[in-house]
Amino acid sequence: MIPHLVYFADPMCSWCWGFAPVIDAIAARHPDLPVRLVLGGLRPFTETPMDEQAKAKTQEHWRHVEAASGQPFDYGFFDREGFVYDTEPAARAVVAARRLDAGHAFPLNRRIAEAFYAGNRDVTDPDVLIALAADEGLEAEAFAEVLHDDATREETLADFAVTQASGVTGFPTLVAGPAGKDDAGYLAIAVGFRPAAAVLDSVGQFLRRSGS
Repeated sequence: MIPHLVYFADPMCSWCWGFAPVIDAIAARHPDLPVRLVLGGLRPFTETPMDEQAKAKTQEHWRHVEAASGQPFDYGFFDREGFVYDTEPAARAVVAARRLDAGHAFPLNRRIAEAFYAGNRDVTDPDVLIALAADEGLEAEAFAEVLHDDATREETLADFAVTQASGVTGFPTLVAGPAGKDDAGYLAIAVGFRPAAAVLDSVGQFLRRSGS
């Protein structure tokens, strides 16, 4: 196996939005290092609208992420009434992009997160997701067809299953593997948010151990 990273994330995970610049920093420092994105399934198939208690708890999380990461947030989101925090459509949109062109998966994941957190757009709405995919350079009609395809739904569920089988319980989670020439296991790089400098240091250590 060649050295690579696996990133377990969700486009509607606030700490993953906070971690987005860290992923960018890894790509800038190590452009040839493969990174596999696995959609984690933060709150898939949620049906209950957010109440005031849920809004208060979520807003507290967002403020912590903003303070730790410096990423922008639009708190106008909390003026919404009846919002159902279902993360499955956004995750499925990233899988749809991956099925059409794997090179668009990471950029669309980030674009959806930015639209949700910084732009206060409803990324549970398929029309919004299709528009964001078009902004990313994917053909809207083709994307819409793949977004609603049963095979995309199944592949999204498969990502969720891989996450669970891997023992990942929170996002972001970034792991590296293999850890060394004689080690087929995976090495945790970040379990939860870590600053870019610390993550880059861990990735550098991993690559030196793997002989890359």
